[in-house]
Amino acid sequence: MFHGHIDLDTATPVEASAIPDVLFERGLYWASGRSGVVNLVAAHKWFNLAALKGRTDAIQLRREVAEMMSEVEIAMAQREARAWITAH
Repeated sequence: MFHGHIDLDTATPVEASAIPDVLFERGLYWASGRSGVVNLVAAHKWFNLAALKGRTDAIQLRREVAEMMSEVEIAMAQREARAWITAH
């Protein structure tokens, strides 16, 4: 059992410190259907966020996903990405 001290004043939430690799992995998760369902809106959102954080390979995957989406779905994914950025 942990017997140390956690300084809550300097701790950051995991979501706030999400790294590009984690965002990229989330895009792969939804694009591949590992959850049992392929969700292109979610995949585009996470690839978009990973690209914004510096994962250049996410740009190509976001493009590939976008080719399978309608304009309405792309707009939804972009709104979700902006909402995530605002919240984190």
